[in-house]
Amino acid sequence: MSRIARTVRLALTAGTAAVLAIGLTSNAQAATGNIRYISSSGQAFQIDNPPDGACLNLRARARILSNNTDHSLAYYYNANCANFTGVLPPGGAVSYQNPLSVRVI
Repeated sequence: MSRIARTVRLALTAGTAAVLAIGLTSNAQAATGNIRYISSSGQAFQIDNPPDGACLNLRARARILSNNTDHSLAYYYNANCANFTGVLPPGGAVSYQNPLSVRVI
């Protein structure tokens, strides 16, 4: 193989690797604000700037759940986002639904 062909192939390989690396390391989006919830024992919890699309298990069942983010929030009765219960718009709150997990949508 000629020296020029090897150089071209090496440049193409390096360029392809760079494009893949840049394309695969995009930043995960996050909602701005926080999710606040209060357990049945009265303990308050807060999740700041939660990531979009990720299922978040709460530390306790939420007697009161507030969505203080700029995205809608799906909430689920069970852990691991099982048993969909409802959606809270930005600024919304719900009580006595007892969710155990949430997802920013």
